[in-house]
Amino acid sequence: MTNSTASDQEPDFIEVGEGDGRRRIAVRAREGAAPGLFWLGGFNSDMKGTKALALDAWAAERGRASVRFDYSGHGESGGAFIDGTIGRWLEESVAVFERFCLGRQVVIGSSMGGWMALLLARELAKRPGSRASLAGLVLIAPAPDFTEQLMWNGFPAEVKHEIESKGVWMRPSQYGEPYPITRALIEEGRNHLVLGSAIDIGCPVRILQGAQDPDVPWQHAFALAHRLPADDVVLTMVQDGDHRLSRPQDIARMIAAVAEIG
Repeated sequence: MTNSTASDQEPDFIEVGEGDGRRRIAVRAREGAAPGLFWLGGFNSDMKGTKALALDAWAAERGRASVRFDYSGHGESGGAFIDGTIGRWLEESVAVFERFCLGRQVVIGSSMGGWMALLLARELAKRPGSRASLAGLVLIAPAPDFTEQLMWNGFPAEVKHEIESKGVWMRPSQYGEPYPITRALIEEGRNHLVLGSAIDIGCPVRILQGAQDPDVPWQHAFALAHRLPADDVVLTMVQDGDHRLSRPQDIARMIAAVAEIG
């Protein structure tokens, strides 16, 4: 771990997985006081995004610990994006959390990272001896079960056929180049669905959701909130907010939610 600023800090790398499935994961970890901040990014994004950098800067100013990383096939990590699955990225999330986090942690998950945060909480509950624990979750446009609810269930028949017959479909993106949606991503994702029953997190949860989000409808955030325990769960609807929620006022809301937890 280092205490350099976000702009000049080189990542550490850890190996996750076994055999042919091993991949090199890039991590930026800042030592500091608890509760630390643990960032979980979105699908096809990286740890140098606006929200991740803003959180790291906020932590640095306050002497708080901060950890962020890139999933395999993302950013500076090794591996190919097309090989990614929810289980694979969850394995990496758990490995980084257990290796770099100490004491209470506020986990901030954006989009797919919101799903990862819920799965991470479930995994940690199975490992009571962990040296790090959850102080709370801050979920930004969370997309639990998105491979099934927001992708597969909404795909037209011809797209489903292409995925099933060819194993991959190149999905157009408003944020850049088309990216692959694989049959493995869809099918393996079904092993990690969380919205079918109650989700017992055991810590406070704050959800920020844009009402104008074209990727994760606000109704999805409501469905998640209904699955969480009623105590200490707050859903904030940003009426003019989009999916990224990266404007200065959105960043301020995110940081306020993190500060409220601890």
